[in-house]
Amino acid sequence: MRELTRVVGNDCAVEIDTNSYSVPWRLIGERVAVTIAAGEVRIRHGLHQVAVHKQSEGRRLRIVDAAHLDGVAGRNGAVRQEIAALLDPSPPPSLLRSLAEYEALVGGGF
Repeated sequence: MRELTRVVGNDCAVEIDTNSYSVPWRLIGERVAVTIAAGEVRIRHGLHQVAVHKQSEGRRLRIVDAAHLDGVAGRNGAVRQEIAALLDPSPPPSLLRSLAEYEALVGGGF
């Protein structure tokens, strides 16, 4: 059994032995108590247990409980979809011009 203290990062997680374990997003920046025992990672904030995860045997893994991200902007991809629409490289058809129009405007050609 091990007991640790961690601060919740901006990614809604605490790092333990190179792995990241999620906690509810409202705890970003807060100090939490972590207990590792019997193959489980238990995370407490004050007197309340806020997360329980199976301890990962791998390295540099991210263990996430999706419920911890409820309420985060873009949780269901909404923000990413809007950004993707803004970054769409194809211009609307009304803005397309032929190269001949540009050549006539600047007076040149190749």
